[in-house]
Amino acid sequence: MKVRNRKVLFSTLIAGFMSVSVPAWAGGTTIHVSLWDKGADSMGMDGLVHMMGMKDPDPKMEKMGIKIDVSSAKAGDVTFEVTNDSKDTVHEMIVAPVASVDTPLPYDKNLEEVDEEAAGSLGEVSELDPGKGGALRLNLKPGEYILFCNVPGHYAAGMWTLLEITS
Repeated sequence: MKVRNRKVLFSTLIAGFMSVSVPAWAGGTTIHVSLWDKGADSMGMDGLVHMMGMKDPDPKMEKMGIKIDVSSAKAGDVTFEVTNDSKDTVHEMIVAPVASVDTPLPYDKNLEEVDEEAAGSLGEVSELDPGKGGALRLNLKPGEYILFCNVPGHYAAGMWTLLEITS
């Protein structure tokens, strides 16, 4: 009788452990996001190169950016697993829908940041210290989305990327 009770207890513990270790958002699509920069010494601003619309940034010219492991995903639950790969700079990631890649985001030049509310922010992984990570789960409909960092000056420095959500 004691052996059976131990088996039941062990099985219960294992089941409890497995349910804790599996994320609540398992399923859907997971997109790995890297927030990167070339270091604090390279952060001088060369002007607002991306204020004329959302054309693909030239990675050779960029001092910071957002890299995703896929450029498109299926509609539905999408989990963004975000890592700040910088060695010395805080970054964040915000997701917003894009009506047209020819229309710039609402940018406040005085604050050097995007007006998140006017841009239609759907959610974010807030300021991450270097080497830290976080996750964001959204239910996305088909369309174009922008992922961007809104730490002052970072969006204008090229820290954004586009993601297509398909049916």
